Amino acid sequence: MRTAKYNIGQIVRHREHPFRGVVFDVDAQFSNTEEWYQSIPEGNRPLKDQPYYHLYAETEATYYVAYVSEQNLMPDVSGEPLEHPELTGVFGDFEDGRYPLQHGLN
Repeated sequence: MRTAKYNIGQIVRHREHPFRGVVFDVDAQFSNTEEWYQSIPEGNRPLKDQPYYHLYAETEATYYVAYVSEQNLMPDVSGEPLEHPELTGVFGDFEDGRYPLQHGLN
């Protein structure tokens, strides 16, 4: 089992797709449905045995929740906050390039 590279509240960016997101949960390895996994084109399927991140994600056009393998993420160095509407329910104000948790985790 590998240790997760990214932390809750950290802003990350997808390596190939044009979106950024804030980590709000981490699975030590793939923990979604097989149907979801098979929907990824075979040549692009990431390994299952790595951390997967739940993100409040956004593009220039929309907000959504994403589930992304560690190999497809990189740190976001823009220093810019996100505008995802679900951030305020979980995190405090953007500071020092990240979002602090507003409440403790269960």
